[in-house]
Amino acid sequence: MSWKEEENAGELKIGDEFLKAKCLMNCEVALILEHKYKQMCDDPTNQVSQVFEKSLQYVKCFSQYKKRHSVRQAREILSRYQLDEFELCVVGNLCPETVEEGIATVPSIKNRLDEESIQEILTDLSLIKKFE
Repeated sequence: MSWKEEENAGELKIGDEFLKAKCLMNCEVALILEHKYKQMCDDPTNQVSQVFEKSLQYVKCFSQYKKRHSVRQAREILSRYQLDEFELCVVGNLCPETVEEGIATVPSIKNRLDEESIQEILTDLSLIKKFE
């Protein structure tokens, strides 16, 4: 496989939930890259580039959720609150621990949600992380 084919993200086969997303959390990107990596490794004629491997390592390192079902649960929780995709991804990537941290991280969230709803999101996300 040439480098042009490898770098063509349009060739990745990803689920519908990802196709609808305008912004992806690190953990979602990690799942996509990990799937692509396995496909590439299954074909002995493929050589995985260092850039690809480093990219995969990077997103895995900064992913708050490691398991596929946890990633799906996190997106479902965040999607319930009709946040903008950017807000959803920032909260999902950084996982603030308090309402104050959440508002400091994503100031626009206070215009969409009351503090009780923000706390509910953070509590639900922390439960997912706890059982990772």
